[in-house]
Amino acid sequence: TSAAVVSFDTLQGAVDAVISSIQWGIPMARIELLDDVQMAAINDYAGLDYPKKSTLFLEFHGTDAGVKEQAERMAEVCGEYGGSDFSWTADAEERDKLWAARHDAAYSCIALRPGCSVMATDVCVPISRLADCILATKQDIEDAGIVAPIVGHVGDGNFHAQLLIHPDTREEDLRVCGEINRRLIERAISMDGTCTGEHGIGQGKRKYMDKEHGNAIYFMKAIKNAI
Repeated sequence: TSAAVVSFDTLQGAVDAVISSIQWGIPMARIELLDDVQMAAINDYAGLDYPKKSTLFLEFHGTDAGVKEQAERMAEVCGEYGGSDFSWTADAEERDKLWAARHDAAYSCIALRPGCSVMATDVCVPISRLADCILATKQDIEDAGIVAPIVGHVGDGNFHAQLLIHPDTREEDLRVCGEINRRLIERAISMDGTCTGEHGIGQGKRKYMDKEHGNAIYFMKAIKNAI
């Protein structure tokens, strides 16, 4: 097992590198995307000094020679899209240290607004539309004037905008964040994606089932009712 981290000048470049790596068939066990806001939050929370840029965290599995080759090829792909400071290691202790930054993402978000809770959005789109969806969502966040880090399990087109809700401004936060979430869900569905990549439907997304599945939803209900 080996792991790597690489920073990009632009969010577009980071996502395009992921798309290209999948098209090239580079085998990777994990591909995680953290945007510049998330990386800044992690640095502040954990006392790290990563570049405050959109960053990919990667993991490779296989033989010693295989993971080395995979990492080297991925470094070349990332370089084509503005990736820099590609850091790779097969040392277990170093891998754990590298991934600790990714695992601190949720805690570092909360630290941006102490006392807040996180409304974690959860869409998934075809890889070919991933850059469009993430960039449009980031623009919505910037237009709303709020801080909302983005984290993505981008190897399968799944990502989360982590919207912060504070008790002192709960009503306004829910209004603004709810609108961003609505736009994100409808955008993902329009791109032949889904309103949830991994968190499930729940009460909050039931209303999007008709839009996502069309008449198929009534067919599925009929089967359930029959059973």
